[in-house]
Amino acid sequence: MAETKLAQMIVPTEFNDYVVQLTTEKSRFFQSGIIEDMTAVIDAQLAGKTVNMPFFNDLGGEEEVVDDNVDLTVAGVTTSQDVSVKLYRAKAFGATDLAGDLAGADPVQHIANRIADWWQRRMQAALLSSLNGAMGAASMSGNVFDITGLTAAAAEFDADSFIDAVYKLGDEAGGLTAIAVHSATMKQMVKQDLIDYVADSQGQLTIPTYMGKQVIEDDSMPVSAGNYTTYIFGRGAVGYGEQAPKTPVEVERQALKGGGQEYLVQRRQFVLHPRGIKWVGTSAGPTPTNAELGTATNWNRVYDNKNIRIVAFKHKLAA
Repeated sequence: MAETKLAQMIVPTEFNDYVVQLTTEKSRFFQSGIIEDMTAVIDAQLAGKTVNMPFFNDLGGEEEVVDDNVDLTVAGVTTSQDVSVKLYRAKAFGATDLAGDLAGADPVQHIANRIADWWQRRMQAALLSSLNGAMGAASMSGNVFDITGLTAAAAEFDADSFIDAVYKLGDEAGGLTAIAVHSATMKQMVKQDLIDYVADSQGQLTIPTYMGKQVIEDDSMPVSAGNYTTYIFGRGAVGYGEQAPKTPVEVERQALKGGGQEYLVQRRQFVLHPRGIKWVGTSAGPTPTNAELGTATNWNRVYDNKNIRIVAFKHKLAA
């Protein structure tokens, strides 16, 4: 009987769909409703490095006093355009037969089982790079609350400073529904008895909330020299879409290399875009790196500040 190879175990199309679905299911950013599916918008623009998302500007001007001797003035509605950038990423994992034989377990099967978790972390890193760049744009000061330059307790995260950050959006503050924090910030919130828990789908009190906002705890949140960045989001603040590349998944076996070696390669083409902040940058390669996504000059605000459902709260923590 012929041996079973990785290529026989994985159906590329089914495996790719499974990994894509599992990646989004595992992400707390997706689970919280922060990320909105915009795959249909991407599918309509198959070619190119960016995705154009036109929108109507809000109505402006004042009403007119009716006078039967004076005609009303007809006002128009204007449009603008948000632009997101496509990210094309790939990863190849592999192992030799000898490695599996000596370990007593199949490392390639382990790779197949864990690749969705790996993608979830990498897509989150790309999103945080985009947020760091977009929220650092000169036009985004209206959505940034930075108290790191203050002294002592005035520079620290607490209930009062959090409320000040939320109200950067004024009367739209109620649309903010989630907060993403570093574990050090979460630790301080717990110590200050600021966290409540709500029931999950199983009725267990496992979902942390703060002032009614779901808390996402992640140590990849930005921190530098004791300065922490906490992001406060509204539903649909980030647009996501995915489009399968020509060959999403490949498997290969090389019988002679290292006495026998197998590879699993996956490619993904996706968008993770802070809505209302236009990508205006260029990249050295076909699509931008995380470092390029994190460059503030590559972004520019196109929505009104209050319609961008993101606030960057920069703060310190109590000793």
